[in-house]
Amino acid sequence: MRLLKTIAEAQSACRQIKSQGKRLGLVPTMGALHAGHLSLARAAHAQTDVVAFSIFVNPLQFGPSEDLQRYPRDLERDCRLLEAEGVTLVFAPSPEEMYPASPSTCVEVTELSQKLEGKTRPGHFRGVTTVVNKLFNIMAPDAAFFGQKDAQQVVIIRRMVRDLNMPVEIAVCPIMREADGLAMSSRNAYLDPPHRHAATVLHRALLRARDLFQQGERCATALAAAGRDLILAERLARLDYFELVHPETLDPLAEVSPGALVVVAAYLGETRLIDNLIL
Repeated sequence: MRLLKTIAEAQSACRQIKSQGKRLGLVPTMGALHAGHLSLARAAHAQTDVVAFSIFVNPLQFGPSEDLQRYPRDLERDCRLLEAEGVTLVFAPSPEEMYPASPSTCVEVTELSQKLEGKTRPGHFRGVTTVVNKLFNIMAPDAAFFGQKDAQQVVIIRRMVRDLNMPVEIAVCPIMREADGLAMSSRNAYLDPPHRHAATVLHRALLRARDLFQQGERCATALAAAGRDLILAERLARLDYFELVHPETLDPLAEVSPGALVVVAAYLGETRLIDNLIL
């Protein structure tokens, strides 16, 4: 496995792979890898010839009051995990390498980026789409692999790729969960035991909405109320939103049909978690 620290190294290594006619898969991450990330490595192995990971804690997607400085970083551990998964390349640039001067160019998927997470985290998705665009330009993957846990991010990146005619396939992989249903996330490491236990309420609220849907309820207001009530009853959780939205436009729904997206965000202490479910 090769660890690449500069853009020039990454471009050269990826060009060499592509020149051999091999299909390159990329998994963009911010490190602090867990089993969910490793499942993306396995999906990439199944669909491409060579698997690359990027590990970069992207400052552009953190707001001024968010957790950039305390975001977990352990590159040595991450590389050990990826080597065990047979990953060929790891691109781990510094912020100075990715943004050598104050960037004056950004990429933004305007309307989608203002909804849901965008209301609470203004500018977040502009940072995401800018760095993903840079990674695609640097590494030129044939396919890029993302987790369904970041459902809005997936929708936005797919729209960016479509709108900009980018020659990369976007593959979306299922959410990996702990035994008690909590969606795997690097931010779970921030939770103390009481908040970790309480965090399962997000998944339970999603399942409550799904159960009612399966029983025949089609009113989005009723389904959302059932999920919200469960979270509001958990004293250690503070609800941000619980919505049923269209899976491509992210617009709120009135009547729900199969394929609708149920999304939730809540604070457990100072830690903000997200989750979702497709009906």
